[in-house]
Amino acid sequence: MLSNAERLLSRKQITSIVDSTRRTLALWSGSVSAGKTIASLIAFLLAVRVAPRTGLIVVVGRTLQTVYQNVFMPLQSPGLFGSLVAAQVVYTPGATKATILGREVMVIGAHNAEAVGRIQGATIALAYVDEATLLPEVFWNMLVTRLRVKGARLLATMNPASRNHWMRKSWILKADTVDLIHFHFTMLDNPTLEQSYIDRMKRSYSGVFYDRFIKGEWTNAEGAVYPMWDPDRHVIPWASMPAMQEIMGIGMDYGTTNATTALMLGVTAEEKPRLVMMDEWGYSPAEHDGRRLTDAELSRRFRTWLGQQHHPEPDGLRPRFLMLDPAAASMRVQLHNDLRGTGLSPWSADNDVLKGIATIANLLDGDEPRMVVTDRCTGWQSEVTEYRWDEKATTEGEDEVVKEDDHYLDGGRYITHSTVGYWKPMLELAA
Repeated sequence: MLSNAERLLSRKQITSIVDSTRRTLALWSGSVSAGKTIASLIAFLLAVRVAPRTGLIVVVGRTLQTVYQNVFMPLQSPGLFGSLVAAQVVYTPGATKATILGREVMVIGAHNAEAVGRIQGATIALAYVDEATLLPEVFWNMLVTRLRVKGARLLATMNPASRNHWMRKSWILKADTVDLIHFHFTMLDNPTLEQSYIDRMKRSYSGVFYDRFIKGEWTNAEGAVYPMWDPDRHVIPWASMPAMQEIMGIGMDYGTTNATTALMLGVTAEEKPRLVMMDEWGYSPAEHDGRRLTDAELSRRFRTWLGQQHHPEPDGLRPRFLMLDPAAASMRVQLHNDLRGTGLSPWSADNDVLKGIATIANLLDGDEPRMVVTDRCTGWQSEVTEYRWDEKATTEGEDEVVKEDDHYLDGGRYITHSTVGYWKPMLELAA
């Protein structure tokens, strides 16, 4: 298998595959698209062939969906691993068992500490962990203790996180004492990448996310979340808003005691298109003597706003999506009923906070920002300057924002990040 792969692998990838057998634990970390996953999967397949028969083989990720996308889809690709190997990887998306090279494999989603129960008391001969930095520390620690059969091994991949993250402090920095070997990769270590792709990836991240996902560094998230924000560059008059080629939709954050907000996002029809936060709506009990509104009343007020003019030169365009706070189950039902027949229905937004922040940060960054905000979006503007990383969480190795006065930002993040697959091609074609 390796003799065929050598034509497609860099020397560093091949070296990591060979050297991974030197220690019980082998970790691959670094930038996106650096080739670390392919190298680690080849090492894993080789390990499956010789894994002790007296213990379990497990594949672990944050969720069963991410395990399927990041592990089993590549393994089942004839283009990557050849038809002979791909045919011997049997897995149904969402299942908790698979077969790899004739061995039964347990598949585990470990997004919270409760997943520890899946492996507690087990004897594990071989483990493969995808996106290890996203797993609870208590699960990782238990997983390592389960490697109690002679010859047991653990292989894991990850993108770097905070310098204070438990993976770096307790494992990578103590590699020699915990029987671990660590391989650091950048995109230069992946010989299959074209320079145009590398350049495009570099444009996709900024700030702390650029340091981690492009440079492959373990970097703390500190200070302002959007330090690049500049009203002179990012705010435009509503009255002189460019024409739109698409109104991507509306992002809604929902609150009972907190504010309920809605942000409308458009894609300009300019020669070099930009995203525009066109308009906003919100209701906050704190601004109305603590008076809370029912879902029905919130929906009525939102729909009244929706029917108003959101562009100085109406062109008949209608919002494509309504991306709603995933936790707002009751409001989703209310809007589904109230918007019936309008062509607009509520979807659950992608609430991956860090990835959503990275999406917004990249759009705001640079000499020519790809996102601007109209002066009607006063709530969004008031929050963006105060949005900060949580210092206490950073000290503990976690990436969290201070959850105060962020309701307009959340609404904007919901619609922008959830629709990235739609608007990104429009912006890239003119880049």
